[in-house]
Amino acid sequence: MTRRELDAAGIREPGLRSAYTWCRELNARHGRTYFLATRMLTPAQRPAVHALYGFARWLDDIVDEPGAGATPESLARRLHHVEARFRTDLDAGASDDPLLTAVIDTASRYALPEAYFRAFFTSMRMDLTVTGYATRADLDGYVHGSAEVIGLQVLPVLGTVAPRDEAGPRAAALGKAFQLTNFLRDVAEDLARGRVYLPTDELAAHSVDRERLAWCARHGRADEPVRAAIREQIAVTRRVYAEARPGIAMLHPVSRPCVATAAALYGRILDRIEDAGHDVFAGRATVSRGRRLAVACGALARTQWARRRHPAPALPVAVS
Repeated sequence: MTRRELDAAGIREPGLRSAYTWCRELNARHGRTYFLATRMLTPAQRPAVHALYGFARWLDDIVDEPGAGATPESLARRLHHVEARFRTDLDAGASDDPLLTAVIDTASRYALPEAYFRAFFTSMRMDLTVTGYATRADLDGYVHGSAEVIGLQVLPVLGTVAPRDEAGPRAAALGKAFQLTNFLRDVAEDLARGRVYLPTDELAAHSVDRERLAWCARHGRADEPVRAAIREQIAVTRRVYAEARPGIAMLHPVSRPCVATAAALYGRILDRIEDAGHDVFAGRATVSRGRRLAVACGALARTQWARRRHPAPALPVAVS
């Protein structure tokens, strides 16, 4: 975290400044698209976004990057311990863990409901035992906790010009769209972990099942039924982006370029999958560094224009 960002956010206490800096470094290492987009936010907004992302990234890694010898049971115990500690520290308003220190401070500053965090923990626990989702409704239950609540958590940081109850569903939809995009990009990677995040019944409509996906993974290419299923899943995901898009105009003007940039870059992942003939097993769809920078440069110009015309969102009352 830069001194300028911390000062702008009114974060003065040395331990708290160190905690937020730790979260920023985590974001920079693991979230290239998100980190680039956060550069479009005002310095005062960035620490909270980094804290929320760092918390989500940490819990996700507990599940997806377990150490040698880890079992579902041991991971479940670790998640239980982390959640219990988080809830205790959240009630106390302080923690001696650097990541929890930052996220608890953010939750307090922006009055984030504890229910959002509980939902996220629930979805992370599902990853330890659930390997597939029979229907879209089943998958949506998981995505609410793993992605929609992230959009809802970030919304107060971004600020809105519309009532929160109107902007909230759009923010949740954008979090969902990002998650569905990840599912499509990472089909092979998730399958290697024993999971499929595409509805079983929708795959079955194209004669695709887990065995067919495993065959494609072994051969490094998608067959025609799988390509057709992926084509349909992309169409579903684009409809979620369309549902989310009006929410960008509901944000504070200085926050719009950041969110528009993230949406454009994530949407480009779908384009890359289409460019590959809907073959998600031939290689991981990524957006080139040049493309990311090109989108970011255009957004940066819009950011500077917005900041000249509009005052930044008011900071919440600091409680630290």
